Amino acid sequence: MTEKHAVPQIGESFTILSWNLLRAVGAPLDEVVELARSVQPDIFLMQEAVDTFDRLPEILGGHYARIPLPDRIHGTACWSRFPFNRAPVSCALPSGLMVRRTAQLIDFSSFSIANVHLSHGQILNRRQLRRIAPMLRHHALVMGDFNLVGPTLLPGFNDVGPRAATHRMADMLPIRIDRCLVRGMTPLGTAVLPNQSSDHHPIRVTLQLEAPDRHRSFFQKFKDRQSLKGKG
Repeated sequence: MTEKHAVPQIGESFTILSWNLLRAVGAPLDEVVELARSVQPDIFLMQEAVDTFDRLPEILGGHYARIPLPDRIHGTACWSRFPFNRAPVSCALPSGLMVRRTAQLIDFSSFSIANVHLSHGQILNRRQLRRIAPMLRHHALVMGDFNLVGPTLLPGFNDVGPRAATHRMADMLPIRIDRCLVRGMTPLGTAVLPNQSSDHHPIRVTLQLEAPDRHRSFFQKFKDRQSLKGKG
């Protein structure tokens, strides 16, 4: 794959993939490599990734980090053309009875990412999102398997991922649980990609970093105008 080292800055764009691989019984390494070579993403987020995928930088080059969930063989992983600003870290999330959940926090200096595989509880997974948000830069995205139905209800973030179903609940009901939330970014294109050996479809999103003025709140702009009037 062609190397690309410059981390995007304001006004520049990048393409990111996310895919729940279904642990050791789902998508194998060769399917992940084939998808990466076909789509040519700048960043590839994975959930339920096992140690087999630790070979990705050997095969594709680039930068890579994987963080298993506590007491599990699988977890979140990230492959990137861009160098990490610092080593990705694990963020402990409010957890349910069965699985202790974490988010993989990835920093690229101009923006940050939370790679997530959230719990199934519809109140709990929204609490997990609220735990993550303050840990991210202003230009940020949260992406992965949300296990969430309905709106995310995360203030300051927009749900910009593809609207098509990404998974079939109980192999019957199509639902959209693989998502992408952004802050300070504009979506330029999205897609749900064909499924292979996993029970989830990969999703692709292309994003552009907004200038700071684009994402200031209406309230802040109103205060600025009032301040200027007072000085006049």
